Amino acid sequence: MSKLGNQTSETPVKSGGGHTAILIGLVLGIVLGIVAHKIRQSGPGGESLVAAMVSVAEPIGKLFLRLMQMVVLPLVVSALFLAVVDVGDMRKLGRIGLTTLFYTAILSFSAVLIGITLVNIIKPGLAISEETRTTLSEQYMGKAIDSVKKAEQAKTLGQTLVDMLPENPIQEMAGAVDGSSKGNGMLAVMVFALMCGIAATMKLEQTSALTGTMRGLYEISMTIIGWALKLAPLGAGCLVFSVTSSMGLEILKALAAFMGVVLGGLAIQLIVVYSVVLKTLAGRSPVAFFRNISDAMFVAFSTSSSSATLSTSLKVAQEQLHLKPETSNFVLTVGATGNQNGTALFEGVVVLFLAQVFGVDLSPGQQFTVVLMAILAGVGTAGVPGGSIPLIIVVLKSVGVPGDGIAIILGVDRLLDMSRTLINVVGDLVVATCVSTSMGDRDSSAASPNVG
Repeated sequence: MSKLGNQTSETPVKSGGGHTAILIGLVLGIVLGIVAHKIRQSGPGGESLVAAMVSVAEPIGKLFLRLMQMVVLPLVVSALFLAVVDVGDMRKLGRIGLTTLFYTAILSFSAVLIGITLVNIIKPGLAISEETRTTLSEQYMGKAIDSVKKAEQAKTLGQTLVDMLPENPIQEMAGAVDGSSKGNGMLAVMVFALMCGIAATMKLEQTSALTGTMRGLYEISMTIIGWALKLAPLGAGCLVFSVTSSMGLEILKALAAFMGVVLGGLAIQLIVVYSVVLKTLAGRSPVAFFRNISDAMFVAFSTSSSSATLSTSLKVAQEQLHLKPETSNFVLTVGATGNQNGTALFEGVVVLFLAQVFGVDLSPGQQFTVVLMAILAGVGTAGVPGGSIPLIIVVLKSVGVPGDGIAIILGVDRLLDMSRTLINVVGDLVVATCVSTSMGDRDSSAASPNVG
């Protein structure tokens, strides 16, 4: 490998807010949001006061989120390009890709299996009365109709494979972050970056200037993320405040059984499955691992976006977990779209929950189909808030459940979106750690991480 391929970032980005400050911001945002919702219910005066508070908090939260999202595309393109160039050996790159696919499949399958098992045992759909179902459906039918329209635009498998090669990379980049792309969005952008990286590896001398530019773009993106993280405590708190101030406790009570199954399944995946995988396959202490990636966890929860959290994940992988960028950049960038096991669990639970609500009895064979479709849908989900809803509708229709039934759970989707995004991001970091261990790529030049 050339010296060019061995270069790594020499400018580590420091976390401005720190995980303790971000946690404090999140807790304050949740508490103040609940208080604000109570004030809103007190009368017209309370409604106006809370509206004024949200009008201040929401732009601050969006500013933080925009600062993170602004560099997603340059970061994805430069990180994947450099990951391929830094690996250099195409056979090693192939091994990294296959190993990543192996660990992703394990985590995704375990996640969906956990969710479906809990639904079959607890049966949360039977706890929803006919009256509650009708009320929730009517309240969120507008959003459901929009989601159904998006689901009707779903492409065949063949067209999906074709769209992985972008006809117009610039157009795909423009619609990738917000999910408005007519092609495969971020996945197509990743394929474009990978192909450019492979071509550059074959012509290192002729493309040295381009590689230097990509390395500079990567450093610029990480520096901007450093600025964003300084706003993280305030920005994350404001985002959570905006959500909780508009969410009533009534809807939480109505869907308590459903939420309990989703959050319980996500907790099992996070605490049990990830810990076992880390200890047995990566030789890592789960306690130290979770402590080291706490910044990424808090950012994921507050933004509900795997894409917006990617930059923070890359930072903690290199600085806290001490993974070599040539491996972790590849795994994490691809994983931001391809390893959504928290979303896969949620999709499986939603389908079986709504099947119970509408009295659709799914056979074991149909439930196995749901498992497979939820895993595949998790891979194709856009890494933006609410990106899983249209794909859930596709799965619902495939097993005979009304697609517009999704309206029932839309009222609590944002809270659950925050939770499953956290699982997605942690899953990406778990896979990156396991792959790096398998490849023997732990960064020996960095200080040893905590093992306690």
